[in-house]
Amino acid sequence: MPRTTGNIKLKAARQAAGYASQQDLASALTKAAKQIGANVTITSRQVRRWESDTPPWPHAETQRVLTRVLSLPVEQLGFTAPWDKGGGERSGVSPRTVTLGVATAAGAALPLPAANATGRQPASVAADFAIVTTAHRRLYWTVQPAQLHPTVVEHARLGTALLTETAGLPRQILARALAETALMQGRIEFFDLRRPDQAAEAYIRAHQAAQEADDPLLGSAILAHGAFIPGWTGDHEAMVERMAGARAMARRASEPVSAAMLAWLDCVEAECETRCGNVRTALHLLGHAEDILAEANDDGDPDWFDWFSGTRLAAFKGNTQLKAGHTKAARDTLTAVLEQLPSAAGKQRVVVLGDLAAVEAAEKRPREACARAEEALEQLAASWYEMGMDRIRDVRRALQPWADEEYVRLLDDRLYGWSATVSALQR
Repeated sequence: MPRTTGNIKLKAARQAAGYASQQDLASALTKAAKQIGANVTITSRQVRRWESDTPPWPHAETQRVLTRVLSLPVEQLGFTAPWDKGGGERSGVSPRTVTLGVATAAGAALPLPAANATGRQPASVAADFAIVTTAHRRLYWTVQPAQLHPTVVEHARLGTALLTETAGLPRQILARALAETALMQGRIEFFDLRRPDQAAEAYIRAHQAAQEADDPLLGSAILAHGAFIPGWTGDHEAMVERMAGARAMARRASEPVSAAMLAWLDCVEAECETRCGNVRTALHLLGHAEDILAEANDDGDPDWFDWFSGTRLAAFKGNTQLKAGHTKAARDTLTAVLEQLPSAAGKQRVVVLGDLAAVEAAEKRPREACARAEEALEQLAASWYEMGMDRIRDVRRALQPWADEEYVRLLDDRLYGWSATVSALQR
């Protein structure tokens, strides 16, 4: 008998939003209904029915609440309207056309379509699609994000459309590559362009694709990336829930989880804890990550896991030491990181230079802080990274007591020059 999967779109959206259980989602929906004045009470039994193979079409008020909580239209959550049960068209417009219009307007990847039992594409299409995904993975580190982002978005659209024309193993391979593509889209939107709302949508679609591919390790990486969004805004509870989900999903992986992957999960949580003001917890997590890498096993990393290393761990640590007020230790850590970074790591170099500038400012060495900030701006000209620019802006705010000094004014000339201002507005 064929394996029943239930409504995987809703389940993936629930998990990606940080609701580990059906009861968690039911409680969140009931709470949101009260906030918007909807006369709706959702139970875990109702969520269970929605996640079944034949989910009932929600009432209008319930649709409002689902859309509010999960940030997706109900059509993208695995529900089919009663008038579309036969898959026909209404008023000359197909349901797929309507969905395409919504997704295109949002600038996000398309909802996952149902599998086509026959499949119209050759088996090679999945491998061909994955080759482009791999190329994008390499291009990410050197190509300007504003140039790469539209290409990645369109690649995600193509992969979503191709899912309707594949079945079996090719569909699984395609879904895995699509999950990586949507994850990259979200990373660009969050880290490079600072568009957290768009990144959240991309991560949900990435998680849906990872579930379609039955790849819990990739799903874990996606959930951990999603934890950065509440972590950056100080929503500690939501961040912790997503990290718990990421760790649980990693444990379900059929292949051994590499030491680097486990250490990276600690580092993600540490950076989020730092953002939430819990530097002692963050330093404990970073120490645990260092211990994991010191006792590393021989398990290899997945091909897509190319954003972490021992040097990157040290960069996490240096930032947390800075926030903890351990400026001497932060200077030593970050200086060593700067020396060890490979030449292609331009984005990370901007962040480290920004943190070193912050160290100088914290030690009341404004001239040296400006010099480091200038170095970071030079690197930004070659490899834009909005997270790096955030670091420089923070340094400039710390330099306000010395605003009348010539070296700070020179930094302002560079920071607020015509080209830099226009570039920031464009991004």
